[in-house]
Amino acid sequence: MMKAQGTIWLIVPAAGRGTRMGATQPKQYLPLAGRPVLAHTLERLCQAYPEACLCLCLDARDSWFDTAWVPYDDWRRVDGGDERSDSVMQALEAIADDADDDDLVIVHDAARPCVSHSDLLHLKTVLTQDPIGALLAAPVADTMKRADDHSRIRYTESRERLWHALTPQGFRYRLLYEALQYVLRSGVPITDEASAVEALGYSPQLVVGRRDNLKITHPDDLVMAELVLAAQASSSRQPGSALT
Repeated sequence: MMKAQGTIWLIVPAAGRGTRMGATQPKQYLPLAGRPVLAHTLERLCQAYPEACLCLCLDARDSWFDTAWVPYDDWRRVDGGDERSDSVMQALEAIADDADDDDLVIVHDAARPCVSHSDLLHLKTVLTQDPIGALLAAPVADTMKRADDHSRIRYTESRERLWHALTPQGFRYRLLYEALQYVLRSGVPITDEASAVEALGYSPQLVVGRRDNLKITHPDDLVMAELVLAAQASSSRQPGSALT
């Protein structure tokens, strides 16, 4: 592969089995508006980041995946791990010989097919200027309750400066590699790439994203995602409207 200067590496962890969906196949392969969830996600990413080099993390025993769903010419399959962090780390190691320390690495959930074109472009602009990294996020709008062990309210959390972390999340190659290496070796619990970078003492930038960038986790999320895709498609057809 001929590597261009300032390469953007796009990592999509898709090795999960989606057990909470209670389906016969992983959630990234469930049908959504006539196509697999993963196909929608990759199409959205390619529309915004056509120049990126894709690393798709799949279970080594995956029998559902179809290469026809990948719109990228420059892409590679990487064996995923048991956890999301394992998959991302294995992707980083797979590109170690090709990536420069300052290359941008953008990680996006395979089960977020509704991310908007405008949010993807906005995040990319921020990432090219921020020395640490950034992620799409949405300010918390609901009242947040802290529960005890019996699901009774202990107290109400303040919503002030509280955000929902979304994806994509992007960082420079070397920083993300060192952050994941640190948390995997030390056993620090993390739930996303930003929390790994936080563990090294850095503060990634929060970039306001649309609330319809939902993650498919439970069966009713598929219904919501189909409604979102339909609404976005209708909006994009309106005269003078921006791309979703």
